[in-house]
Amino acid sequence: MPRELLILRHAKSDWDSVATSDFDRPLAKRGKSDAPKVGAWLYREGLVPDLVVSSPAERAKQTASKVCKCLDIKKKQILWDADIYEAEVPKLLSVLGRCSPEAAIVLLIGHNPGLEELLMHLVGEDLEIPDDGKLLPTATVARLEMPDDWGALPCGSAQLISITRPRSLKG
Repeated sequence: MPRELLILRHAKSDWDSVATSDFDRPLAKRGKSDAPKVGAWLYREGLVPDLVVSSPAERAKQTASKVCKCLDIKKKQILWDADIYEAEVPKLLSVLGRCSPEAAIVLLIGHNPGLEELLMHLVGEDLEIPDDGKLLPTATVARLEMPDDWGALPCGSAQLISITRPRSLKG
């Protein structure tokens, strides 16, 4: 069964908020408009995930909620995994390894630099870095074709299908 991983960096966060910690920082106005754009695009493309795993940090939670609303996925169906916050590749691989074998499409919502490092690990040396140097700016989705086993993801085991930035989407 072909599997896909959708890696979504949280939408633009509000650096001027009164949040007392990085974990509690909410989405900015742009983030609040970009997240539903991404959700609507995923829906139009037929990329409705079987499993959504998100960081519980506020900006990731808000992103996940807005994206999933467009996909007719209820908040209670989202798996909130604290291991995603500030995670490096080994921890993110562990998160993916816990995904159900029945999940054909998994949406992983989290943060940089971990998500960019995960993308580089999964795709390997074939990954081209964009001219601006940013693989996953906020609210960007990387779509990958994955091997059959979520628990066995060595370097270069995935094939990049696309990277979609919110500014390229109709609103």
